[in-house]
Amino acid sequence: MHLLHAALLGVIQGITEFLPISSSAHLILARAFFGWQGDVFGLPFDVATHVGTLVAVVAYFRADVVAMLRALPSAGRVRVGTGGGADEATHRARLIVIGTLPIVVVGLLWADAIEVSVRSPLVCAVTLAIGALFFLLVERVSSQQRTDRSITPVEALLFGLAQSAALVPGVSRAGATIVMGMALGLTRASAARFGFLLGIPAILAAAAKEGLVVAREGFFRPGDATIFAVGIVTSALVGYATVAYFMRFLGGHRLDAFAWYRLALAAAVAAWMIF
Repeated sequence: MHLLHAALLGVIQGITEFLPISSSAHLILARAFFGWQGDVFGLPFDVATHVGTLVAVVAYFRADVVAMLRALPSAGRVRVGTGGGADEATHRARLIVIGTLPIVVVGLLWADAIEVSVRSPLVCAVTLAIGALFFLLVERVSSQQRTDRSITPVEALLFGLAQSAALVPGVSRAGATIVMGMALGLTRASAARFGFLLGIPAILAAAAKEGLVVAREGFFRPGDATIFAVGIVTSALVGYATVAYFMRFLGGHRLDAFAWYRLALAAAVAAWMIF
């Protein structure tokens, strides 16, 4: 039965990581609703499914990732523009480095406290509702005339701050970075593209951190490796399909549908907690 649970949670992670509806909130709510509170499905399993979605986003944006890795050594010493080719890759790599700084600081200082204090259905309901209101607002005030090629270092830092807020369950990494990008005048697709690329080092760092904890404290039991593998593979396959769909969706659709979904889910969670 654990394998079925792992597959279902992997599907949930694969879908919700790249849609602006918060993967962490859905994993918390699914475990609370179904009563899956065992150690095997705790934070280490969440990180395992994040590895799966990391594989998915790297595979989808593989051309950008390879170009940035090749350009990374020169990002700190060469002044570049945004015209294209190697210069464009170097510029984007520099922006990703800058945008990653806030979550490094927040993660080192407060990540453990956040994980302990706010991983609850109540917090998820509140943040899901607040995020929905931001979606509805930004859709009505954003000019949406810029692409991610025009992002400045200061704006990359703002993207990083938005990503840091997503450490709180229910905020959503995709949702926070898309809202920030649209508030800066970027198109939905451009904001999502930069936000997904910015999430790669953050997810990688989180997975490495929890992997060290698991290795040091020996959280694995007989059979856990298979459960984690099912979660990783499922979230990777579903995640790739989801990010491909979502990038096409953003080309011609508003975020309103996700806002209404978040509000409905928040209301359902509130009703479930009360009754």
